[in-house]
Amino acid sequence: MSHLNKTFEALSVAILTVSDTRSIDTDTSGDYLVESVKQAGHNVSSRKIVIDDVYLIRAVISNYIADPTIQAVLITGGTGFTDRDSTPEAVTPLFDKEVEGFGELFRYLSYQEIGTATVQSRALSGLANKTVIFCLPGSTGACKTAWEGIIQPQLNGTQGPCNFVQHLRGSNTSLCDSRQP
Repeated sequence: MSHLNKTFEALSVAILTVSDTRSIDTDTSGDYLVESVKQAGHNVSSRKIVIDDVYLIRAVISNYIADPTIQAVLITGGTGFTDRDSTPEAVTPLFDKEVEGFGELFRYLSYQEIGTATVQSRALSGLANKTVIFCLPGSTGACKTAWEGIIQPQLNGTQGPCNFVQHLRGSNTSLCDSRQP
């Protein structure tokens, strides 16, 4: 299969923490994602914290998806059921396509770790302007589950048979074998 011959491509990744209470000094989930992205060989092009407000979240994400250098966005926080949790409402209207299996796969992996509490996560993902966006719960454990179990392999152009890299702007990765004409 041709995916075995592909080379790794470092991506430009933005990280956004949605929280009314965290600062750069207390943002352990954001710290985890920054370190994981770097350890995987990618570049962190932006890191921000925004309060849980639909329009402020949407404004930051809109800027990310309009930026021609950003290829992926990892959002942590705001995916629960409290009155302030509004990440899905902010981000979903921006998607060109939703990655429908992401939330289901995340909850499946999470169920193995935390049981039925996983149903309180509204984790989701989508593509907007050839930028992949992953919305994760705010806990560091949930970010680890999503990164290790789903996101890291999908941001690796050598992952076969398919991965998201081929769909991102500026990518040099060819289509996966099943998509070749």
